[in-house]
Amino acid sequence: MLTAETLIISAYLIHEFSHWSIFKSPKTNERWANIMAWINGSCYTTYQAIRDQHMKHHVDRADVLDFNVQQLMNGMPAWIKTMIVALEWLYIPAFEIMMHFLVILLPFFNPQFHKKRLRILAILAIRVPLFVVMALVSLKAWLLYLVAYCIMLTVLRFADAFQHTYDVFLKTDAKSSDGKFKDGKLRDRAYEHANTFSNLASIKYPWLNLLFLNFPYHNAHHEKPVVPWHKLPEFHKKLYGDTTHLPVIPMSRLLKTYHKNRIKRVVSDDYGVISDGPNGADQFVGGVGVSFLTAI
Repeated sequence: MLTAETLIISAYLIHEFSHWSIFKSPKTNERWANIMAWINGSCYTTYQAIRDQHMKHHVDRADVLDFNVQQLMNGMPAWIKTMIVALEWLYIPAFEIMMHFLVILLPFFNPQFHKKRLRILAILAIRVPLFVVMALVSLKAWLLYLVAYCIMLTVLRFADAFQHTYDVFLKTDAKSSDGKFKDGKLRDRAYEHANTFSNLASIKYPWLNLLFLNFPYHNAHHEKPVVPWHKLPEFHKKLYGDTTHLPVIPMSRLLKTYHKNRIKRVVSDDYGVISDGPNGADQFVGGVGVSFLTAI
């Protein structure tokens, strides 16, 4: 569990470094983000790719991705889709694992990303032998690391799933001359607030949110993205007090829908319906495939 939590915190620290909220120097933030990426295995992409994609998330008030995995799944052989769905039913984060593998594989099949191939080969030349050595020294340690990695993916996806009901676009989607998407939808601050949620691990015991590096204080983060992780609880309290009403959704209210809709979330792009109250999140399906770690 300690290894899993280390991986989780390293992932959320990349998010902090991408906002330049830890160090004053952008280069120092980048340097430490790269170290964290080597710890949690997201080093196959670049810090700049992660930062660029995440800044689009804030500026465009949408999830702007390199690829839509749900669309890719529709073109997959039926047996692969069936296997992914079966693993997801067993609570194995096959969808997220596939996304991370796609970060490695797509540059070898998509000309758009060909320039990244040498970097990926170099990283594989280092990491694969290290994993082989780990397995040879202790197969138990190797297997437990894989379990810890799956726990990290599950925790990250659980947090990500219920923090937004944003529209999803590909980076190749056409924009108008003012940089906005051509669907005509107004994505202003009101839209951002209405489609952003703070899925707090606990309101009564705020320290539990540290398990997610305070990432669940998501409305506060979007209100002022440069606020560092350790100041988010105070800023959230200033904005929302101790309310348990929307946009705050305690994680305890999301466990049921996370379980109930674990397959629907993978095969559908429908976020479901969310309303206020103790059972208001029961029909909130949530999103999938929007991890900031899987930019290319």
